[in-house]
Amino acid sequence: MTEEQSVTAGWRTVGMCGDGELFDLAGLNPWEYDWDSQSERIVVAHPYYPAQRHDVGVWVIRAPDRVVRFAAGEMSNGAWAFFLPVYP
Repeated sequence: MTEEQSVTAGWRTVGMCGDGELFDLAGLNPWEYDWDSQSERIVVAHPYYPAQRHDVGVWVIRAPDRVVRFAAGEMSNGAWAFFLPVYP
């Protein structure tokens, strides 16, 4: 991914964690659920190195009490970043 590429508007960084590590994504731990692909990709800035751009997938978790749409990608070996849509 080139560093000059524009970040996809309408998404905010939630944070990063290790693969399988406890993480709060809109009140859910994403590792406890199946992720359904939305066949969509967005470009995000690395949370710790904002000049870096990464192409990540958009997913949905269907929990018993809610549906959470998010983007996630592995920024480096075992290090995942999560993003949520920004709603008006």
